Amino acid sequence: MRIGGYAIAVALCLWVGGALAESLPAGTMSPVVSGLDMLDPNAAPAPAGLQWRILKPEWSASDERAYGEFIRAIGLSGCRTVDECLRGPANIYRASDPAGSSFFADCADLPYVLRAYFAWKNGLPFSYVSGVAAIGESNDLRYSRYGNYVFQRTDILTTSDGHWPNARYVLTNISNMISSAMYRFAPKPREGDFFDFYPVKIAPGAIRAGTNIYDPNGHVAVVYDVDDEGRIRFIDSHPDNTLTRGSYGRRFVRASPPMGAGFKNWRPPKLIGASRASDGSYVGGHMVAAMDGQLPDWSDEQFYGTERGASWSAGRFVYKGETLDYYDYVRRAVAGHDIIYDPLAETRGMVKGLCDDLHYRAMAVDVAVQAGIDSQPQPSRLPENIYGTSGDWETYSTPSRDARLKVSFQELKDQIAKFLAMRKAGSKNIAYGGVNLARDIAAAYREEAGACTVVWIASDGSRRQMSFEEARKRLFDFSFDPYQCPERRWGAQGTELATCRDDAVKRSWYEAERRLRNQSERTYDAKMGFSLEELRAAVPASGRDDTPDVDVLSMLGKAADEKSASAIDGLKR
Repeated sequence: MRIGGYAIAVALCLWVGGALAESLPAGTMSPVVSGLDMLDPNAAPAPAGLQWRILKPEWSASDERAYGEFIRAIGLSGCRTVDECLRGPANIYRASDPAGSSFFADCADLPYVLRAYFAWKNGLPFSYVSGVAAIGESNDLRYSRYGNYVFQRTDILTTSDGHWPNARYVLTNISNMISSAMYRFAPKPREGDFFDFYPVKIAPGAIRAGTNIYDPNGHVAVVYDVDDEGRIRFIDSHPDNTLTRGSYGRRFVRASPPMGAGFKNWRPPKLIGASRASDGSYVGGHMVAAMDGQLPDWSDEQFYGTERGASWSAGRFVYKGETLDYYDYVRRAVAGHDIIYDPLAETRGMVKGLCDDLHYRAMAVDVAVQAGIDSQPQPSRLPENIYGTSGDWETYSTPSRDARLKVSFQELKDQIAKFLAMRKAGSKNIAYGGVNLARDIAAAYREEAGACTVVWIASDGSRRQMSFEEARKRLFDFSFDPYQCPERRWGAQGTELATCRDDAVKRSWYEAERRLRNQSERTYDAKMGFSLEELRAAVPASGRDDTPDVDVLSMLGKAADEKSASAIDGLKR
């Protein structure tokens, strides 16, 4: 990827071992440093269009609101790549970018790229973590069991009057340096310098456009909207530079506090000790950050609950005297009021969201096919971990994306089952005036699903169509393996496979990976460099035998029949 004619070497959420290990305490992993050369933003005078002039020593409340509006506009715009988002009409600053500018961000880069870009355009100070190490031992800083600490930060400063930092170099360095390891920290880190983020209270206004969401399985998203009913909408990016959208839910897992899962706001930096240059910009100085006690929305409740228990997982989330599931609590607490669920509208919304996810998957598979990955020979082993690796597999495979999709289909079924249970219990939080909720939800589901058609490109270049229900039926047949033909990437069967060019080896790998496809959980700490023979032997950590049931209509059909039978029995009596 290139930004304004300068090559970006992309780190793709992965770091390599560093050279400062001897300076660390015993029992820690080597600090992560980039294997690529960093560009010095102050090495040479920046061209006029790339000068980062610091015009304000700190972020104000109005700056934070403007940043949220900037993020919200991008989220609502429908842009499909990071480059398209920043070069498109949703970005009000695009006209000031030098000709030929382009932009890249993967999952972890996205919050940093957006924040740095906004700070640059508004003359605001910016500082970021540029080196972390694991607390305890870890083979991969992105998945360290006890979290990480900061050993190095980088401040964006003007070194002398008229010698402003080069914003292009800053953005390039972010793409090279940032990984999801920068989000993995306890609510109150025990050592090191301050992190760029802090855990936020689950409350109206605290979680807002610009808030970041960290999944400890190695994914990051940015909130762009929170509606009156507590639905949290996010944007996220991927190693192929695509940008997708979704709603917060169980795809973002909870984990022990040191892993740092959840909602995080930016800790605003303040420039102190600087002098004013002839043009009014700030020169020199250094960055400090507000500490936890100075942040009114700082809170660790998302880790321990509103009522703490003997362990973090035993904490309870209580809203107005009612103990709730964590995800239900988040929605109510963010809305700031009781949620009255319209089960038909909720079902439609969830189906539409899943339809969007399927379209995003089609984009990802098409990118892999266009890159010719499916024409390459099948490797003799899987990566060490299929969910967190590097190279072509990281860029073009979809095991993590597919796992989140499977979790969302399961969440749809579970949520509908919860609506039925709430109705049966006479809950005041259900808005429904009909006589057979299961039947009416099924009708809403069928109508919304019927409006969803997924188009994918076969090996011969033909365009194939798939309905929502067909995608649901094939969900666990979708291949995540980028070396396999697009037909298998979409779980094709029978004559539909006629155009697939996979040889016998690839066909064998597809069958052997079935148990991994049945798995919705992302096991980042498992060794998974399996050979074909090991997969056939069902060695440990190679998946599960049974296929999860995500058939909503079957569940609703049984519930509707039970309702009808109950009504008939009532009439007989």
